[in-house]
Amino acid sequence: MLIFPGQGSQYKGMGTDLIEKSKPLLEIYNRASSVLGYDIAELSFEDKNDEINLTKYTQPVLMTHQIACYEYFSRLHESAIKPTLLAGHSLGEYTALVISGSITFEEGLSLVCKRGELMGTHGSGSMLAMPFERDAAEDIIHQSNCEIATVNQLKQTVIGGADIDIDRLREKLANDFPKKRTVKLKTEGAFHTSLMKRAAKEFKGYLNKVSFKEMSTPVLSNFSSEIHKLDGSETAELLYNQLFKPVNWLGCMRTASKMEVDSIIEFGGGIGDGMTPNEKRPNLEGITKKNFRESKNKVTYFPAINASTIESSAKILQS
Repeated sequence: MLIFPGQGSQYKGMGTDLIEKSKPLLEIYNRASSVLGYDIAELSFEDKNDEINLTKYTQPVLMTHQIACYEYFSRLHESAIKPTLLAGHSLGEYTALVISGSITFEEGLSLVCKRGELMGTHGSGSMLAMPFERDAAEDIIHQSNCEIATVNQLKQTVIGGADIDIDRLREKLANDFPKKRTVKLKTEGAFHTSLMKRAAKEFKGYLNKVSFKEMSTPVLSNFSSEIHKLDGSETAELLYNQLFKPVNWLGCMRTASKMEVDSIIEFGGGIGDGMTPNEKRPNLEGITKKNFRESKNKVTYFPAINASTIESSAKILQS
Protein backbone atom coordinates (compact mmCIF):
# COMPACT_ATOMS: atom_id res chain seq x y z
CA MET A 1 0.00 0.00 0.00
CA LEU A 2 1.15 3.53 -0.75
CA ILE A 3 0.15 6.35 1.62
CA PHE A 4 0.46 10.13 1.54
CA PRO A 5 0.39 12.52 4.54
CA GLY A 6 -1.60 15.70 5.00
CA GLN A 7 -1.01 19.14 6.50
CA GLY A 8 1.53 19.36 9.27
CA SER A 9 4.18 17.52 7.26
CA GLN A 10 5.35 20.58 5.31
CA TYR A 11 8.65 22.35 6.01
CA LYS A 12 10.91 24.93 4.39
CA GLY A 13 13.41 23.25 2.06
CA MET A 14 11.35 20.18 1.22
CA GLY A 15 12.38 18.78 -2.15
CA THR A 16 15.79 20.45 -2.33
CA ASP A 17 17.59 17.12 -1.87
CA LEU A 18 15.52 15.51 -4.63
CA ILE A 19 16.50 18.18 -7.16
CA GLU A 20 20.17 17.88 -6.18
CA LYS A 21 20.02 14.15 -6.92
CA SER A 22 17.83 14.33 -10.03
CA LYS A 23 17.55 17.61 -11.95
CA PRO A 24 14.77 16.24 -14.22
CA LEU A 25 12.45 16.23 -11.19
CA LEU A 26 12.42 20.02 -11.46
CA GLU A 27 10.00 19.52 -14.35
CA ILE A 28 7.36 18.40 -11.84
CA TYR A 29 7.76 21.73 -10.05
CA ASN A 30 7.63 23.60 -13.36
CA ARG A 31 4.38 21.85 -14.27
CA ALA A 32 2.95 22.73 -10.89
CA SER A 33 3.98 26.39 -11.22
CA SER A 34 2.24 26.58 -14.60
CA VAL A 35 -1.01 25.38 -13.04
CA LEU A 36 -0.80 27.47 -9.87
CA GLY A 37 0.48 30.74 -11.31
CA TYR A 38 3.34 31.13 -8.83
CA ASP A 39 6.80 29.65 -8.35
CA ILE A 40 6.18 26.61 -6.17
CA ALA A 41 9.84 25.60 -6.34
CA GLU A 42 10.85 28.88 -4.66
CA LEU A 43 8.06 28.49 -2.10
CA SER A 44 9.04 24.89 -1.30
CA PHE A 45 12.80 25.34 -1.31
CA GLU A 46 13.29 28.85 0.12
CA ASP A 47 9.93 30.22 1.36
CA LYS A 48 11.31 33.76 1.48
CA ASN A 49 7.95 35.22 2.54
CA ASP A 50 7.10 32.63 5.22
CA GLU A 51 4.03 31.35 3.36
CA ILE A 52 4.49 27.59 3.36
CA ASN A 53 2.28 27.15 6.44
CA LEU A 54 -0.65 29.05 4.95
CA THR A 55 -3.26 26.46 3.98
CA LYS A 56 -3.68 27.78 0.43
CA TYR A 57 0.03 27.14 -0.18
CA THR A 58 0.60 24.15 2.09
CA GLN A 59 -1.66 21.83 0.14
CA PRO A 60 -0.14 22.36 -3.35
CA VAL A 61 3.38 22.26 -1.83
CA LEU A 62 2.69 18.90 -0.23
CA MET A 63 1.08 17.34 -3.29
CA THR A 64 3.98 18.46 -5.49
CA HIS A 65 6.53 17.03 -3.05
CA GLN A 66 4.64 13.75 -2.78
CA ILE A 67 4.51 13.36 -6.55
CA ALA A 68 8.22 14.23 -6.83
CA CYS A 69 9.08 11.61 -4.19
CA TYR A 70 6.94 9.03 -5.99
CA GLU A 71 8.56 9.84 -9.33
CA TYR A 72 12.10 9.58 -7.90
CA PHE A 73 11.25 6.26 -6.29
CA SER A 74 9.76 5.01 -9.57
CA ARG A 75 12.94 5.89 -11.45
CA LEU A 76 15.09 4.01 -8.95
CA HIS A 77 12.80 1.01 -8.70
CA GLU A 78 13.51 -0.84 -11.95
CA SER A 79 10.23 -2.75 -12.10
CA ALA A 80 6.90 -0.92 -12.11
CA ILE A 81 5.32 -0.23 -8.72
CA LYS A 82 2.12 -2.24 -8.43
CA PRO A 83 0.40 -1.31 -5.17
CA THR A 84 -2.75 -3.13 -4.13
CA LEU A 85 -4.16 -0.10 -2.31
CA LEU A 86 -3.69 3.68 -2.00
CA ALA A 87 -4.57 6.02 0.85
CA GLY A 88 -3.89 9.56 1.96
CA HIS A 89 -4.57 11.50 5.14
CA SER A 90 -6.87 14.46 4.35
CA LEU A 91 -4.96 16.37 1.60
CA GLY A 92 -3.06 13.14 0.87
CA GLU A 93 -6.22 11.49 -0.43
CA TYR A 94 -5.98 13.75 -3.48
CA THR A 95 -2.43 12.58 -4.21
CA ALA A 96 -3.65 9.00 -3.92
CA LEU A 97 -6.30 9.75 -6.55
CA VAL A 98 -3.60 11.20 -8.85
CA ILE A 99 -1.49 8.04 -8.50
CA SER A 100 -4.58 5.90 -9.16
CA GLY A 101 -5.12 7.66 -12.50
CA SER A 102 -8.53 9.00 -11.48
CA ILE A 103 -7.32 12.58 -11.97
CA THR A 104 -4.21 14.08 -13.53
CA PHE A 105 -1.51 15.82 -11.52
CA GLU A 106 -2.71 19.12 -12.96
CA GLU A 107 -6.33 18.41 -12.01
CA GLY A 108 -5.28 17.40 -8.53
CA LEU A 109 -3.24 20.58 -8.06
CA SER A 110 -6.12 22.76 -9.25
CA LEU A 111 -8.44 21.09 -6.75
CA VAL A 112 -6.12 21.30 -3.73
CA CYS A 113 -5.23 24.89 -4.62
CA LYS A 114 -8.91 25.88 -4.49
CA ARG A 115 -9.55 23.63 -1.47
CA GLY A 116 -6.71 25.23 0.48
CA GLU A 117 -7.79 28.72 -0.54
CA LEU A 118 -11.37 28.13 0.64
CA MET A 119 -10.28 26.46 3.87
CA GLY A 120 -7.99 29.39 4.65
CA THR A 121 -10.57 32.01 3.71
CA HIS A 122 -13.51 30.52 5.58
CA GLY A 123 -11.56 28.79 8.31
CA SER A 124 -12.28 29.60 11.92
CA GLY A 125 -11.71 27.88 15.23
CA SER A 126 -8.95 25.47 16.18
CA MET A 127 -8.16 21.78 16.71
CA LEU A 128 -7.05 19.76 19.72
CA ALA A 129 -5.51 16.27 19.74
CA MET A 130 -6.70 14.15 22.67
CA PRO A 131 -5.37 10.78 23.93
CA PHE A 132 -8.84 9.18 24.05
CA GLU A 133 -10.81 6.67 22.01
CA ARG A 134 -13.54 8.16 19.85
CA ASP A 135 -16.43 7.11 22.12
CA ALA A 136 -14.68 8.51 25.18
CA ALA A 137 -13.89 11.74 23.34
CA GLU A 138 -17.55 12.08 22.31
CA ASP A 139 -18.62 11.64 25.94
CA ILE A 140 -16.16 14.31 27.05
CA ILE A 141 -17.25 16.89 24.47
CA HIS A 142 -20.99 16.17 24.39
CA GLN A 143 -21.85 19.27 26.45
CA SER A 144 -19.51 21.54 24.51
CA ASN A 145 -19.83 22.94 21.01
CA CYS A 146 -16.80 20.96 19.86
CA GLU A 147 -16.88 18.10 17.33
CA ILE A 148 -14.84 15.05 16.37
CA ALA A 149 -12.56 16.07 13.48
CA THR A 150 -10.14 13.18 13.04
CA VAL A 151 -9.73 9.67 14.42
CA ASN A 152 -6.05 8.90 13.90
CA GLN A 153 -5.71 5.77 16.01
CA LEU A 154 -7.52 3.92 18.76
CA LYS A 155 -6.44 6.33 21.48
CA GLN A 156 -5.87 9.53 19.51
CA THR A 157 -8.87 11.60 18.54
CA VAL A 158 -8.72 15.18 17.26
CA ILE A 159 -11.56 17.58 17.99
CA GLY A 160 -12.39 20.94 16.48
CA GLY A 161 -14.45 23.95 17.50
CA ALA A 162 -14.47 27.68 18.06
CA ASP A 163 -11.31 28.97 19.76
CA ILE A 164 -13.10 29.82 22.98
CA ASP A 165 -14.72 26.38 23.17
CA ILE A 166 -11.43 24.57 22.51
CA ASP A 167 -9.64 26.64 25.15
CA ARG A 168 -12.35 25.97 27.73
CA LEU A 169 -12.33 22.27 26.98
CA ARG A 170 -8.55 22.10 27.16
CA GLU A 171 -8.65 23.73 30.60
CA LYS A 172 -11.32 21.29 31.74
CA LEU A 173 -9.28 18.33 30.50
CA ALA A 174 -6.22 19.58 32.35
CA ASN A 175 -8.25 19.62 35.57
CA ASP A 176 -10.15 16.36 35.05
CA PHE A 177 -7.33 14.33 33.47
CA PRO A 178 -4.06 15.90 34.70
CA LYS A 179 -1.98 12.97 33.44
CA LYS A 180 -3.40 13.14 29.90
CA ARG A 181 -1.54 15.37 27.41
CA THR A 182 -3.47 17.31 24.82
CA VAL A 183 -1.91 19.16 21.87
CA LYS A 184 -3.40 22.19 20.14
CA LEU A 185 -2.71 21.89 16.43
CA LYS A 186 -1.35 24.68 14.26
CA THR A 187 -4.15 25.06 11.71
CA GLU A 188 -6.08 27.95 10.22
CA GLY A 189 -9.38 26.54 11.41
CA ALA A 190 -11.33 23.58 12.71
CA PHE A 191 -10.88 21.40 9.63
CA HIS A 192 -13.19 18.43 9.06
CA THR A 193 -15.96 19.91 11.23
CA SER A 194 -19.16 21.83 10.51
CA LEU A 195 -17.12 25.06 10.71
CA MET A 196 -15.88 24.05 7.24
CA LYS A 197 -19.38 23.77 5.77
CA ARG A 198 -19.20 27.07 3.90
CA ALA A 199 -15.86 26.12 2.36
CA ALA A 200 -17.23 22.66 1.47
CA LYS A 201 -20.34 24.11 -0.16
CA GLU A 202 -18.26 26.38 -2.40
CA PHE A 203 -15.74 23.63 -3.11
CA LYS A 204 -18.46 21.22 -4.23
CA GLY A 205 -18.98 23.30 -7.36
CA TYR A 206 -15.32 22.76 -8.32
CA LEU A 207 -15.50 19.05 -7.54
CA ASN A 208 -18.53 18.63 -9.77
CA LYS A 209 -16.64 20.08 -12.73
CA VAL A 210 -14.01 17.34 -12.56
CA SER A 211 -14.43 14.08 -14.44
CA PHE A 212 -13.09 11.42 -12.07
CA LYS A 213 -11.92 8.54 -14.23
CA GLU A 214 -11.51 4.79 -13.71
CA MET A 215 -8.96 4.00 -11.01
CA SER A 216 -6.14 1.58 -11.74
CA THR A 217 -5.72 0.93 -7.99
CA PRO A 218 -8.33 1.19 -5.20
CA VAL A 219 -8.21 4.34 -3.07
CA LEU A 220 -9.48 4.52 0.51
CA SER A 221 -11.89 7.31 1.44
CA ASN A 222 -11.15 9.26 4.64
CA PHE A 223 -14.87 9.88 5.06
CA SER A 224 -16.26 6.36 4.58
CA SER A 225 -13.06 4.42 5.45
CA GLU A 226 -13.96 2.17 2.51
CA ILE A 227 -12.63 2.24 -1.05
CA HIS A 228 -13.93 4.68 -3.63
CA LYS A 229 -15.98 3.15 -6.41
CA LEU A 230 -13.39 2.33 -9.03
CA ASP A 231 -15.32 4.14 -11.77
CA GLY A 232 -15.02 7.41 -9.81
CA SER A 233 -18.78 7.94 -9.72
CA GLU A 234 -18.89 8.66 -5.97
CA THR A 235 -15.55 10.42 -5.58
CA ALA A 236 -16.77 14.03 -5.77
CA GLU A 237 -19.34 13.36 -3.04
CA LEU A 238 -16.79 11.58 -0.83
CA LEU A 239 -14.32 14.46 -1.14
CA TYR A 240 -17.06 16.99 -0.42
CA ASN A 241 -17.97 15.18 2.80
CA GLN A 242 -14.32 14.76 3.74
CA LEU A 243 -13.94 18.53 4.05
CA PHE A 244 -16.46 19.08 6.86
CA LYS A 245 -16.84 15.62 8.40
CA PRO A 246 -14.30 13.55 10.36
CA VAL A 247 -11.27 11.90 8.80
CA ASN A 248 -11.33 8.26 9.93
CA TRP A 249 -7.71 7.16 9.49
CA LEU A 250 -8.18 4.38 12.05
CA GLY A 251 -11.07 3.04 9.98
CA CYS A 252 -9.03 3.27 6.78
CA MET A 253 -6.19 1.27 8.31
CA ARG A 254 -8.63 -1.32 9.63
CA THR A 255 -9.96 -1.71 6.10
CA ALA A 256 -6.39 -2.04 4.77
CA SER A 257 -5.68 -4.67 7.40
CA LYS A 258 -8.73 -6.67 6.33
CA MET A 259 -7.41 -6.49 2.76
CA GLU A 260 -4.23 -8.17 4.06
CA VAL A 261 -1.86 -5.27 3.39
CA ASP A 262 1.55 -6.33 4.68
CA SER A 263 3.83 -3.52 3.51
CA ILE A 264 3.44 0.25 3.30
CA ILE A 265 5.44 3.00 1.59
CA GLU A 266 4.88 6.57 2.80
CA PHE A 267 5.64 9.28 0.23
CA GLY A 268 6.44 12.93 0.90
CA GLY A 269 6.40 15.43 3.71
CA GLY A 270 8.33 15.07 6.93
CA ILE A 271 8.18 15.99 10.60
CA GLY A 272 10.72 16.64 13.35
CA ASP A 273 12.83 19.47 14.71
CA GLY A 274 15.68 19.08 12.20
CA MET A 275 15.99 21.69 9.48
CA THR A 276 17.11 19.55 6.53
CA PRO A 277 15.23 16.83 4.60
CA ASN A 278 17.56 14.13 5.95
CA GLU A 279 16.62 15.06 9.53
CA LYS A 280 12.91 14.51 8.97
CA ARG A 281 10.89 11.41 9.77
CA PRO A 282 7.63 10.09 8.26
CA ASN A 283 4.47 11.83 9.41
CA LEU A 284 2.12 8.82 9.43
CA GLU A 285 4.43 5.98 10.46
CA GLY A 286 3.74 5.97 14.20
CA ILE A 287 -0.05 6.07 14.08
CA THR A 288 -0.25 3.70 11.12
CA LYS A 289 1.92 1.03 12.75
CA LYS A 290 -0.14 1.29 15.95
CA ASN A 291 -3.33 0.84 13.94
CA PHE A 292 -2.02 -2.35 12.37
CA ARG A 293 -0.84 -3.67 15.73
CA GLU A 294 -4.32 -2.99 17.10
CA SER A 295 -5.65 -5.16 14.26
CA LYS A 296 -3.05 -7.80 15.20
CA ASN A 297 -1.47 -7.60 11.75
CA LYS A 298 2.22 -7.17 11.03
CA VAL A 299 3.25 -4.59 8.48
CA THR A 300 6.65 -3.62 7.05
CA TYR A 301 7.03 0.16 6.72
CA PHE A 302 9.17 1.92 4.12
CA PRO A 303 9.71 5.71 4.28
CA ALA A 304 10.07 7.56 0.97
CA ILE A 305 10.08 11.13 2.22
CA ASN A 306 13.48 12.41 1.06
CA ALA A 307 16.28 11.34 -1.29
CA SER A 308 18.07 9.13 1.22
CA THR A 309 15.01 7.20 2.42
CA ILE A 310 13.75 6.82 -1.15
CA GLU A 311 17.08 5.38 -2.27
CA SER A 312 17.24 3.03 0.71
CA SER A 313 13.65 1.81 0.40
CA ALA A 314 13.88 1.37 -3.37
CA LYS A 315 17.04 -0.72 -2.96
CA ILE A 316 15.47 -2.98 -0.34
CA LEU A 317 12.27 -3.45 -2.31
CA GLN A 318 14.19 -4.10 -5.51
CA SER A 319 16.21 -6.95 -3.96
